Amino acid sequence: MSLYDRAACLELLHEHTKTDSLRRHAYAVEAAMRAAAERTGNDPEVWGAAGLLHDFDYERFPEPPDHPEKGAEILRAKGYPEEFVRIILSHAVYTGVPRENDCARWLFAVDELCGFCMACAMVQPDRRIAQVQVKSVRKKLKKKDFAAKVNREEIAEGAADLGLEQDEVITHVLAALAGVASELDL
Repeated sequence: MSLYDRAACLELLHEHTKTDSLRRHAYAVEAAMRAAAERTGNDPEVWGAAGLLHDFDYERFPEPPDHPEKGAEILRAKGYPEEFVRIILSHAVYTGVPRENDCARWLFAVDELCGFCMACAMVQPDRRIAQVQVKSVRKKLKKKDFAAKVNREEIAEGAADLGLEQDEVITHVLAALAGVASELDL
């Protein structure tokens, strides 16, 4: 079995992450990353693994720099290549690890945005991600008290790093999340 096999990644995620909300975040980022891999002609299994595992250590080690440094140590011990480990490290700005490839840039771009789009869905009357509109996400991004912990600057920086308009990345994330709505309870 490959290190990037979804079953292996889920096992590692579930070993370290017990809360449903953090697991759902991982599933959301995985879906956005798989869609980004398909969009860019890359390996959805590797990119999906990056999405699933980017925060797997967060529940046990929530404080910087422990997260994601402790997770990186675990990944190295399990045999993940350094390039993959650096992708995981680069999603946290404070690590100082540059986003050196498309996988790292997409992970950074969709991470905060996935959480934000999920929050947007949760305030919909039917709590369905499929009902969330790009214009609604943009409007809520301007409300600093809505999902206040989401870093709006990182969302803007992520789109810019990809050379895309923010609306295009929002559209990408909403479509990816709609595809796994049942897994997200949205």
